[in-house]
This record gives sequence, C-alpha cells and structure tokens, in this order.
Amino acid sequence: MKSWPLSLAGAVLTALLLGALFPPIDLPYLAPIALSPLLFALAHQKLGGQRFLWGWLSGFLYWASACFWIKDVLASYGGLNGPLSWLALVLFAAAKGLHTAAFAWLAGFVLPRPWAIPAVALLWTGIERTHSPLGFPWLMLGNAGISMGVPLRAAPVLGVYGVSFIFASLACAITLVALRRDRKQLAWLLYLPFLLLLPPVALDRAPKQQAVAMQINASADTVWTRDEAIRATRQIALRTLQEAMDPAKPKPALLLWPEAPAPFYYYDDANFRMQVTETARLAGVPLLFSGVAYSPTREPLNSAVLLSGEGALLGRYDKANLVPFGEFIPPGFGWIQKISSEAGNFAPGPGAKTFPAGRHTLGAFICYESAFPHYVRQFARNGAEVLVNLTNDGYFRGSFGRRQHLLLARMRAVENGRWVLRPANDGLTAAIDPTGRLWDALPEFQRAAGRLRFAWIPETTFYSRYGDWFAWLALLAGVLLAAVSQIPSYRPQR
Repeated sequence: MKSWPLSLAGAVLTALLLGALFPPIDLPYLAPIALSPLLFALAHQKLGGQRFLWGWLSGFLYWASACFWIKDVLASYGGLNGPLSWLALVLFAAAKGLHTAAFAWLAGFVLPRPWAIPAVALLWTGIERTHSPLGFPWLMLGNAGISMGVPLRAAPVLGVYGVSFIFASLACAITLVALRRDRKQLAWLLYLPFLLLLPPVALDRAPKQQAVAMQINASADTVWTRDEAIRATRQIALRTLQEAMDPAKPKPALLLWPEAPAPFYYYDDANFRMQVTETARLAGVPLLFSGVAYSPTREPLNSAVLLSGEGALLGRYDKANLVPFGEFIPPGFGWIQKISSEAGNFAPGPGAKTFPAGRHTLGAFICYESAFPHYVRQFARNGAEVLVNLTNDGYFRGSFGRRQHLLLARMRAVENGRWVLRPANDGLTAAIDPTGRLWDALPEFQRAAGRLRFAWIPETTFYSRYGDWFAWLALLAGVLLAAVSQIPSYRPQR
C-alpha cells in the first residue's frame, strides 16, 4: 500500500491543528495533539527525503495560513499588488517550512526507538530555537499554553520552549499509543507530575502604580504636513496631560506614547522637542515615547526616548531587531518596497539597555521585538523592574495578526515575571501582568488616553537570568539522538 495518502493527510492535518491553536481560531487546548498526525505519518515513511518533503509541506501550509496577514500588509504598504503579494507570502512560507522539514526528517530516525518521546520533543524544541537567528520567531508551539496553569509553570524557568517541550512530548505519546507501541515507552512522561513542584504562575504583588498610556490612533498611510504634525502633537500632549493631572486620580509613575507612524523627531524638530519637554515638565512625570533618531553616520534609528519629570533627557534605546521588509530590505529582495515611510533602511541599535525612572528601572523594547524571548529577557536581567512594549499594530489593520502579536507579549511577561505595559498606536493598548493576563485594555481604533496599572518587580526569574540554555541543549541532544539511532547494532548469531 502506498504511504503518500497517509503522509499527505498527516502533513495537512498537523498544519491545520497548529494554525487552529492561535488567533483567529484560537483553540489552544489542541496543542497536545497538534503534532500527532504528522508524527503518525512519519512513523510509516521510511525514506528520509519523503519525510523532509511532507514536513516541509506541513510547515508551508501552517505558516502560509497563520501569517496570511503578511500578504495584505505588503499589498497595502509594500507596494506589492495582485500576484506579487501572493508571491511574497509563498516565498516566506516556503522558507519557514524548512524548519518543519528538518524536524520531520530527523524525527523519522528516532520514532522507532524506545526513547522516541524525549527525542522527538527535544528535536521540536531545539529546532524552534533556530527561528530567532533567522529573523522570525513568531508563534512557538508553547505560546498556546499562555492560559494553561500547569504547563505554564515551565515558562519562568525554561521560557516558552519549555512549554513547547511538554506539548511535543504529549503529541509523541499519543502517536505511540495510536501505533500500539509498548506501553512502557510512555514512562518518559513521568516527568509531568514534577511540574507541580514548580511555583505556580501567580500575581504576588498588587498593582499599586499607574501609567498614563496615550493611544494615538495615527493612520499608517497618513501624509503629514508640518502644520498637521504640530496640531496632532499638541492634541496628543493635551490628552496626556488631562489624564495625568486628573485630580480624581492618583499621580501616575509614567507617561507612555506608543510607536506610531508619525513624524516624531526629538533631535531634529524643535517644536516636537518643546512639546514633549513641556508635557513631561507640566505633569512632573517621566515620559517615554518613540521616534526617529540617527546613528553617527546619519542612518535612521527606530528609538525610544525617556524624559525625566523635569523634561531632561534621561536616555535613548535604539531598536536592535528590525522588521524584515518593514525597517530593512534583506539582500536580494529589493523588488519589495519598504513598508516604513522613512527614507533608507533603518540601522539596528547596539542592544538591550534600561532606563532610570526615579528609584526604579524600566526596559523598553519596540514592537516586533516582543517576538524574541532571548532578547526581551535581557532587559529584566539588566535590572528592568517593568517592561514597556511600545508598538504600532496599525500595519495589521483589522487582521488577526494583532492578536497574535499580543500573545507574544503575554508570554514575555510570564517568562520574566514582569508587568508589561503595552502602549499601542491604535490598540491593543493594555497592561499585562506576570501571569499573562490583560488589565485595563483601551478600546481599539480610537484616540484615547487611559491608566495602566502595574507594579515594580525587582526579582528575576530563572529564565531571565540564564536564558535559552535548555532550548540550545535540546537542539544538540535531539540531533545527537537522531545520529545515535542510525548506528547499526550487531548481535552475534547463536
């Protein structure tokens, strides 16, 4: 009997299940079975090249569906109309599918072994870690566990990759049951009860501080004149001060403006500099905002600037992880216009840094950087007691990419045991507590100012301190186990 119908069904079903975990479908409790159809098909496929092909197909279908919003973003803001936007999506999904292809090829070697469960889980987890160096670590399997109490206990220790390991283990176990393998091979799951020994992800500190978040609601395709920019800045400053100086509310600890597609040039625009300086001074509260700065060679930087309550410049953070096609054009893709309206490619900043905020310290990362677990945790490791994710999700328009992006920030809060304040251009503006829950969300697609509650937290999680040692070790161990599985064993004849 030919195995290709089974392989096709397994590849397609796993792609559908993985896509269903996240917005817009959002059925995260399918995570423990999502990989099972593909693994079941791989167990019946002996040829490594065929496994690679079916794994690639599964990954291609998953990424094309989960990130379908990329096509619309490039069509609306990248100048790719009609077939070109489809071509860009196909090329993106084809490249991302190579990760799943590598997993399928290697998993086929270890599935027949008695230690299939840990080997498969290690391979999946380790290969997930390779998404970050290649620039798009969007939705890891473990992100589906953001509301699952017991699996989520692994996140402050091992990051999102620890949760991925749990789900991959369960998927492999289900596969072995379906294959009617020896039940003793399920003994590898005996590590699961030990998760109960890890501290529960809980809110241990009441949010006694407040930040004023300004949701600017600027359109991504606005053509700004100088008069319009001045008028908009005055309106934003006024709304911020009205909220910050409301006598019925306590004095806030921070003022937050989001990343926005607006001409915010603190260093070059005297009027804008005066407006933000006076806003911070009149409120008597530090103001954090995003804008364009420049490197010593005059390359544009996507930056976050912090002013003191007296209006003095306290520091600047320059975004280090730039959006492909949005803030820089990868080599060989000059035919795709840049989404951003800035002239020339943005330059990456030097890395994570923290800001002083009175007696406390905060860390600010910008937009897409919330997708990088290993990077965000550096802010907490460097002493940030609260994390601020300045973001502009206007490029998503009304697509489900907005909810996916929020999901990433929620996992960063849990991994680092920090409140994450998320001022967004047109929503979703909210506070995220260390358990990943949303607080004080502002209505989307409206210009509004509101209060975001939070707490300063100086303690660091194990993951914040030590990072992705588990994920990298999983990659090494998984590949070694795949190699060991191919060593022939000799038995003397009796």
